[in-house]
Amino acid sequence: MHELSVTTHLLDLALDHAGTATRITDLHLVIGQLSSIIDDSVQTYWEIISENTIAAGSKLHFRRVPAELLCEPCNLRFPFNMDDFMCPQCGNLSVKIVAGEEFYLDSIEIECAEQQPTEAKREQP
Repeated sequence: MHELSVTTHLLDLALDHAGTATRITDLHLVIGQLSSIIDDSVQTYWEIISENTIAAGSKLHFRRVPAELLCEPCNLRFPFNMDDFMCPQCGNLSVKIVAGEEFYLDSIEIECAEQQPTEAKREQP
């Protein structure tokens, strides 16, 4: 259920950054493997809450980031394995998560109204 509040915040961010755009067409999201965010839930809430905004009908693009651990003693980065947290290089268990918990709006694509040509006025001498 936390996807609703996350998606609401996502819409607020997109609208704030759209500036004078007439339409938001695409949003690019980055979601870590260990994040509890469910793509389908975000998509469903997005379709509901973006209705009647300039983001209505926009497409969400999800990019998943694999989880990685860092061995603090030997500084090796290695893929997260749910069954084994041991560093494959030195065998130490002193590791920390360095990737895979992300959730952020990476970019948005917008459309702007065509600018009307301004009429140049000739200055009188």
